[in-house]
Amino acid sequence: MRAHEAGALHADISKQGPAWLRTPEDVNALMPALWPRSVTRGADGAVAVAGLSVRDIAAEFGTPVYVLDEADLRSRCRDFRAAFPTEDIFYAGKAFLCRAVVKMIAEEGLHLDVCTGGELATALSAGMPPERIGFHGNNKSVAELGRALDTGVGRIIVDSFTEIDRLTALARERGVRPRVLVRVTVGVEAHTHEFIATAHEDQKFGFSLAGGAAANAAFKILDEDVLELRGLHSHIGSQIFDASGFEVSARRVLALQAQIRDARGVELPELDLGGGFGIAYTTQDDPATPQDLAKRLRKIVDSECAAENLAVPHLSIEPGRAIVGPAVFTLYEVGTVKDLDGLRTYVSVDGGMSDNIRTALYDASYSATLASRASTAQPLLARVVGKHCESGDIVVKDEFLPADVQAGDLVAVPGTGAYCRSMASNYNHVPRPPVVAVRDGQARLIVRRETEEDLLALDVG
Repeated sequence: MRAHEAGALHADISKQGPAWLRTPEDVNALMPALWPRSVTRGADGAVAVAGLSVRDIAAEFGTPVYVLDEADLRSRCRDFRAAFPTEDIFYAGKAFLCRAVVKMIAEEGLHLDVCTGGELATALSAGMPPERIGFHGNNKSVAELGRALDTGVGRIIVDSFTEIDRLTALARERGVRPRVLVRVTVGVEAHTHEFIATAHEDQKFGFSLAGGAAANAAFKILDEDVLELRGLHSHIGSQIFDASGFEVSARRVLALQAQIRDARGVELPELDLGGGFGIAYTTQDDPATPQDLAKRLRKIVDSECAAENLAVPHLSIEPGRAIVGPAVFTLYEVGTVKDLDGLRTYVSVDGGMSDNIRTALYDASYSATLASRASTAQPLLARVVGKHCESGDIVVKDEFLPADVQAGDLVAVPGTGAYCRSMASNYNHVPRPPVVAVRDGQARLIVRRETEEDLLALDVG
């Protein structure tokens, strides 16, 4: 049995063999690439994060609960800062945003990308300097744009001709000159799920490069001379492992930059290549390090600028998932275990698609481990499912857990920092879980658990 197969079944089951080929030690093992860096399994068999046992976390905060390793998140911010020392790093707040996280990324020297008025409000309430905020979104309202101008947001990524007109009118009224980037749809087919690919032509974001809309948007901004056009922006999707998509995107965007220079005599000083850098959800994933990403992106940009006889623009990137995703795991309690006569065993936990919709929405794969204890039982092929009234309420599609997994056990699912709490819902009127940050053996609540009173408070009927 190969060590990298331990503790998880993540791809084609037929290729990985039957459960009896795996030992209890394999299933108890924790693969470092999947977990926050401080996670260990203690002498008592329980998983611990930053020296604090998950048993203690569950006892104090209940389950399900998102557990954030604060030192891990900060170290990933520093990894990107070290790899991109002269570039601007915008943490993509849509991955997960709360005031505590805003404060952490601000203290680590990162900028922040928001895409709604609510995200902007969260950023401002946490003290993020507005000049370090970028504002995305394909349908920003007049009120949202007005607030961005009034608070001094550092840059706005414009996404439509309507928005250009809207923002131009607001800027004239206020006598301000906001900095903007034009979002360019470059026609790259990213190797990812169709719902999180954002640079192909048939989707809602940005200005089409092939159809000429991107160039016309830039010309419109320059000719009206109310907004300050700083550069171009491209984002090809999420959970990307192959750098070739970034190469194609950079080539096409910089060709547009050269076209703008030739037509208007203006060489734009900035370029944003977006984010979408992949992480390891399973042992089958092999993400690049920030250092590798930096090396590849600089090489791509330098080469294309040389080919177009352009000065190298100031580069910015937008990692979100790559920072917060691996820093969080979700802790559940097992409620029932159901064996379907050898066909499959269903392990039901006290959360599900309301706290992690990604498995149902994107067919995403996750790992899981028995977290409250180690086990000497033989491995069992299981499906970890939630408590909701949907057959698609699946947390982990296929995983090897100990055959003695039972009600009351704690199960942990790593890699849930990105797009789990931020996309959480109240389906079946289930309150959303809390977020707990752990550092140096101490846990603190940073987002409290919703209650039934919270749900009823909104129901005014």
